[in-house]
Amino acid sequence: MDDDAGVVGDGSAATFDEPLLKHPSVVKEVPTTERGLRTRASLIAAAKVVFARDGYIGARLTDITVEAGCSTGTFYTYFTGKEEVMAAVVNDVLADMMRPGVGRLRDVETDPISTIRAAHQAYFESYQRNAGLMVAFEQASTVDPGFAEMRVVRGDLFGRRNARRIREFQERGLVNPDLDPWLIALALNAMVSRMAHRAIALNSDIDLDQLLDVVTELWANALGLARYKGPA
Repeated sequence: MDDDAGVVGDGSAATFDEPLLKHPSVVKEVPTTERGLRTRASLIAAAKVVFARDGYIGARLTDITVEAGCSTGTFYTYFTGKEEVMAAVVNDVLADMMRPGVGRLRDVETDPISTIRAAHQAYFESYQRNAGLMVAFEQASTVDPGFAEMRVVRGDLFGRRNARRIREFQERGLVNPDLDPWLIALALNAMVSRMAHRAIALNSDIDLDQLLDVVTELWANALGLARYKGPA
């Protein structure tokens, strides 16, 4: 199950100088020249178009090179195959989804329910931007153990970040300190990410504004934000 919803953290703990998710196919070094970096970036951009359109299983290297306007030989200068370029795409998507709406969150971070709502909204917006690629990533994880492991690590990154924010709520006396932040974060992340997948990636008729209200209320209720008054 995909449990990647980054709906509480502010993104401040994440840095993206190096890929956060590793795949065993990644062996090529990132180029150091401006021209090399531009070419590699154009291949990743082309791969995003193809993976979002055709899915991971249906995508072909020739489609990526045609989209990028380069030769197959050029592709192999930067990537060993479809797996390695997909890993680069996934890390780009992760960087986008790990720190959406940071300024918006800082504006409301003193109010926990407003923080949760703002972060949910930012997450849904980032999911919309990357919906086709999220579907492709899920496909890849069903046929490649390396991508399956990347999904687990990805979920843990979001889980740790949200658990940290839940602990902050506990330290402020807003949430029962006996609750386990890690387990709560994993469970609530799974709920939100699967609802995002159904509502956005599967093009269901779920109204996103209504979904935003529902998941925010479920998070607040699960944490007891409306009723926990601290120890007697």
